[in-house]
Amino acid sequence: MNTSNFIYLRGLKHAENAVFCVENGQKSYYDPQFGFQVPYSSGQQVKRSILSTLTDLLGVEPAPTTFVFDVKEKSLGEGEVLSICDPTYPDQLLGGWMRAVKEGKERTVKRRSPLSISAMHPLHPLLVSKSKENITFDRSDRPEVHKVKVRDSQGNELSEEQIEAMLSGTDRSLLRKWIPDNYRATGLFVYDIAIDLRTLFCVSTNQFEPEISKEMIAQLVEKGWVKSKNVFGECLILPKTEREKIIPALAKALINWRITSNQARTFSLMETLAVAISDNANTLAAAIRAKLIDDGEKPKAKPIVDENAGANLFVTLPCSNYIVTETESADALQQAESKLIEMMTAFDYENQL
Repeated sequence: MNTSNFIYLRGLKHAENAVFCVENGQKSYYDPQFGFQVPYSSGQQVKRSILSTLTDLLGVEPAPTTFVFDVKEKSLGEGEVLSICDPTYPDQLLGGWMRAVKEGKERTVKRRSPLSISAMHPLHPLLVSKSKENITFDRSDRPEVHKVKVRDSQGNELSEEQIEAMLSGTDRSLLRKWIPDNYRATGLFVYDIAIDLRTLFCVSTNQFEPEISKEMIAQLVEKGWVKSKNVFGECLILPKTEREKIIPALAKALINWRITSNQARTFSLMETLAVAISDNANTLAAAIRAKLIDDGEKPKAKPIVDENAGANLFVTLPCSNYIVTETESADALQQAESKLIEMMTAFDYENQL
């Protein structure tokens, strides 16, 4: 019988003048204790970045998704987004799925991801900042190359003479578009992950609350998946040979992911400064934390990495740029990967009960 069914991980990253979201600019939320907005990256974005790194490391394609649209009055309306629900795809097995067809034409199947992933949020509200800038899309250096079109309220294009008359007496540039109020994030951020080893490589075969169809169960058995039972009931276990391929890639992805879905101007190394790993979630919060200091003028926060807090702590060389450290090492992330591999490999997936 396994003594612990979970692995907990906390990662500390540094972001420099970065943007975690493109569509509406930098995401933020209000911190009620200190009374200001702080930047963050959603757990969904972190999860997507991890799974993208995983499939890249394995050299496999992500699972296909079907996007359904409904024609309504000669226009396209949004319909369902349907997952393939196939655990032979690593990103499906680890990321979970849900397939709910409109009007109940198929039975709904869903699998909860064995990875619970937090948002990437400030280590402490006083250790991050948001900066605002106005940016431009500027092509004013080559006016003879780039074209300008101006339309009136009826959509008719104005002539060059009409445009010149409109601009007369103004300092307006038509080859430079201003994009105001763009926010960027800088500071120390943490993300937390809980790995449920009971379901990491196990798919339930319960048909009362199905994760997969009966047809998929038959296909998995043919591919060598092992029939077993865990605390949630009867299940199928990914064969050991396949687990041994995924575990090292998953360990690396959990530590070395990057947000890569943003525009080029937002790139930051987002270097990992420290990683804490444990089977006790409480020790993570102590191993990588901040201490509030009242110096008489205004409160400050001091970042701390503590190897005596009960977790396995791995500190990288760049961490000493921001925190006074004693145990940083060049191979800290490789050591963290090895620890994750050891813990995931040691779990007895086939004999949980």
